[in-house]
Amino acid sequence: MLSFNEIKTGRVIQWNNEPYVVVKTDHHKMGRGGAVLKVKLKNLINGNILEKTYQGNDKADEAETETKKANFLYKDADNAYFMDNSSYEQFSLSLEGLGGKEIYLKDGTDVDTLYFNNNPVAIDLPIKMKFKVITAPPGIKGNSAGNVNKQVELESGASINVPLFINEGDEIIVNTDTGEYVERA
Repeated sequence: MLSFNEIKTGRVIQWNNEPYVVVKTDHHKMGRGGAVLKVKLKNLINGNILEKTYQGNDKADEAETETKKANFLYKDADNAYFMDNSSYEQFSLSLEGLGGKEIYLKDGTDVDTLYFNNNPVAIDLPIKMKFKVITAPPGIKGNSAGNVNKQVELESGASINVPLFINEGDEIIVNTDTGEYVERA
């Protein structure tokens, strides 16, 4: 059981026998009244968002989860397919349930897989990943006053903004949490 003060962003709690990750917390202290914690939760199975309010003495059930390494194999129109690195069992997760992470998946990527009741429910990508730039418009000379960016397409199919000096064929490092360019590889 998690006490009122232990419910923090990133914790996985169990609500109605389903795992939810705490996305946002907002702590309010009213004058003479007790403290209130407003929490935004995201269901790890279907991606639904739930808002819940906890009073000072409320507790939340911590979800019993396990993290294992897995390797991304491929994706089709509906699912992404992975292989557990220790047992070599293959499993799939729906693209909708990945919450936008699917655009950074490329063959052979190792991910952390979150298991709930011995079933895979979510993945965590490495924070920084290397990608090859597939298409990039040319940087226009004289268009460099200030912080000017251009949009490029990566080998995974994702489109991101990068500085003008990045060209087609370059390898760059991308922050998968924010979807932003970090540096040249």
